[in-house]
Amino acid sequence: MTAPTHLRVEHLENPLGTSLSRPRLSWWLPAGSTTQSAYRIRTGEWDSGRNHGDQHVLVRYPGPLPGSGRRVTWQVKIWTELGESAWSEPAFWESGLDAADWTASWIEPSEQDLPEPGSRPAHLFRRDFTIPQPVSARLYATAHGIYEAFLNGERVGDLELTPGFTAYRDVLHVQTYDVTDLLRAGENTIGAVVSDGWFRGRTGAMRLANSFGDHTALLCQLHIRHEDSSTTVLGTDSTWTTTPAWITADLMDGQTADLRQAMPGWSAPGYPDAAWSKAVTGTGGLYDDFARLTSSPAPPVRRIQELTPVSVAPLPSGRQVVDLGQNINGWLRLQVPPGDHLVLTHGEAFGPDGDVTLDHLRGVDWETHEPLSAGQVDRVISGGRTDEVFEPRHTTHGFRYVSVEGASRPITASDVRGVVVHTDLRRTGWFRCSDDRINRLHEAAVWSFRDNACDIPTDCPQRERAGWTGDWMLYVPTAAFLYDVAGFAVKWLRDLAVDQWDDGCLTNFAPDPGGRQVQHLPAAILDQFAGSSAWGDASVIVPWELYLTYADLDVLAEFRPMMARWVDFAAERARTRRHHSRTAAPAPHEEFLWDGGFHWGEWCEPHVDEEAFRTADHGAVATAYLYRSASLLSRISAMTGHQPDADRYGQLAANALDAWRTEFIADDGSLSPATQATYVRALAFGLVPEELRAATANRLVTLIRDAGTHVGTGFLATPYLLPVLADTGHLDVAYELLFQDTSPSWLTMIDRGATTIWEHWDGIDEHGVPHASLNHYSKGAVVSFLHRHTAGIRLREDAPGYRHFEVRPEPGGGLTWAEAEFDSVHGRIASSWRLEDGRFRLAVTVPPGTTATVTLPDGRSFTAGAGRHEDGCAV
Repeated sequence: MTAPTHLRVEHLENPLGTSLSRPRLSWWLPAGSTTQSAYRIRTGEWDSGRNHGDQHVLVRYPGPLPGSGRRVTWQVKIWTELGESAWSEPAFWESGLDAADWTASWIEPSEQDLPEPGSRPAHLFRRDFTIPQPVSARLYATAHGIYEAFLNGERVGDLELTPGFTAYRDVLHVQTYDVTDLLRAGENTIGAVVSDGWFRGRTGAMRLANSFGDHTALLCQLHIRHEDSSTTVLGTDSTWTTTPAWITADLMDGQTADLRQAMPGWSAPGYPDAAWSKAVTGTGGLYDDFARLTSSPAPPVRRIQELTPVSVAPLPSGRQVVDLGQNINGWLRLQVPPGDHLVLTHGEAFGPDGDVTLDHLRGVDWETHEPLSAGQVDRVISGGRTDEVFEPRHTTHGFRYVSVEGASRPITASDVRGVVVHTDLRRTGWFRCSDDRINRLHEAAVWSFRDNACDIPTDCPQRERAGWTGDWMLYVPTAAFLYDVAGFAVKWLRDLAVDQWDDGCLTNFAPDPGGRQVQHLPAAILDQFAGSSAWGDASVIVPWELYLTYADLDVLAEFRPMMARWVDFAAERARTRRHHSRTAAPAPHEEFLWDGGFHWGEWCEPHVDEEAFRTADHGAVATAYLYRSASLLSRISAMTGHQPDADRYGQLAANALDAWRTEFIADDGSLSPATQATYVRALAFGLVPEELRAATANRLVTLIRDAGTHVGTGFLATPYLLPVLADTGHLDVAYELLFQDTSPSWLTMIDRGATTIWEHWDGIDEHGVPHASLNHYSKGAVVSFLHRHTAGIRLREDAPGYRHFEVRPEPGGGLTWAEAEFDSVHGRIASSWRLEDGRFRLAVTVPPGTTATVTLPDGRSFTAGAGRHEDGCAV
């Protein structure tokens, strides 16, 4: 028997600088085995001995605490029905610094006057030092702003946009780097570039600046161990020098580089910095709070992929348009012709003149209603050398096309690369089928998530780049099939939790640059944007989905207090607020009818006025989510040992369900409002009694037929639309909607050239005019239907982590074959089917440590253990 594989520490592979003293360890069982009966973990200094049990996912490390800055190398062996395995290959984790270990001080650049947002220079920091021969070295670094670290003229590591986007007032991530190979005996230099980033740069649709503070700052500490076992610790302090860099940078507006002012060798020994200013030591406020420093549970942001343009086309204006062939998040790396001053405008679509347009991406000031800059413009001035390369690593853009202005010669595809930048998530799910357009739809959904997984789950990579709660809530089941988003989502949830208001209210995105202090704004302002149903319910639904996918009960325990405060807030709003259209005396059930306050509603339904949501009665949506979250919280409370809360929230759920049924189900069984979204949500959430499900599903089909067999849902109901149809006996209608190719539909996007999912169903209208963002993953949640129904890989709520799962493919739509793979926490699950010679032929792979219930289209079922299984039936 072989050894365990895929060793992970809190879902990460060999993490450096973790803040967890007792992380959880996971591994896959050896191929060919069925069930683990015991395991044994050893490190260099400790051995667990043989532990009986089948647990191999998120096993808490019980050994001796390693202390800060120490590496623990570990291996595991297991016992199965095949006997005792060999030891696994070694893996490791390394602890970071505790708050008490920091001796460095925060340092700021010397700034006499604060430049205007969007045009602020980055600043350089440096310090020379001399050391004896190093044996090993670690650099611990973070910043208020975005930083890049350098040692002896070399960039440290390959991480981008560090330290990332967090609720800086409460959570700030520290990155740990192994810099042993960058140091040498004798003279050395450490340096850093720091730009505004999320900390004080312009953020969100409103382009607000200075959200977390007025000054950028750097904090780093270098730990060096020498041959004689002595240690040198060197940190940021007042001995460092600083000067403005030759770049200005803003995440939203773009980056400008004047290469004429570049300072070659600035981070190497011997550079003359006598004219530089002394760094300013920061004290008080956030600078004194080292307890907020922690490691990220998520993988870092990296440059993931490079794309060669499919074309570079000249325009009559003299500009040249680079087409990457794919809508991405990232930047353009460009060879700069000597002497040129280039302006690079990044966008997703063309205007009437054939040039890149940004008109559909412009935000609007919510007070003045004046349009705001769309940003996404980089500038570079050549320094006159022939080997100059521009790569703007202190900004990102969402784009497929780049308009290049000012080039003195034709730009060729060999001059340019599109650099794809996002969180380095591990791919876990794949799907393919016999229809190329469906494959392209699936790929567009994957790309939309990739482009919007840049340290946080964003709504779009261009116009706003905010961590909208509702968007992530509805997409997280899809994302968790495609990628390992466990740590990525936990990172985001922690920011959501610390930004929660005192009364339990949640705003629309996390991190929220306004933080908790915005709760003190006048009520008239708060009632226009905070506390929306569905969006706030992400606090309950996202942890629940993580638990189901990763069997992580600790996630539920950690975030249950946030969930409880949110549901209590929602229940209080239902009790105390009424929609203005209700003038009669309240009926008893209205105590649990949530129709007052601010709500986004279904959002982005086709043929609905986008501004209508502000005055509409969203009681049908909000009360549905009050029921959904209260019922989940009741289950979560019972699972985490809080039975009185379980009973209380169970009763709240029952009351909300009764209120929904009383208010929105007519005597004839019809629902109001009579929209596709209402019917979909009623079926998906179990809002209608069992005896009405068939009639409710039939009425949903009637609404779909009345719309010409077109989708009529917006953000919230779209993920459930096709599954609800399939599960209520209307699989044929589900496939008709999937394959619909007139607007509104998914294939309209594909046929009109989309490589990512549009925010609006008519993102590119029939005249070729772009509308809103062309890169929102929300409507791409439809691809879960392909994973769970077409390929048939289905998670069961009674067996989280796919410990027991279903494979129940439902072919249709003229597809002749389909296949999907998913790397669960236990191992790879696969389902592949073909229609051949009048028969349905299915192949299923079940990973060790799990079982599956396999159901063929003829209704025959069987239980499958670990291994590969093949079966078929007549069609």
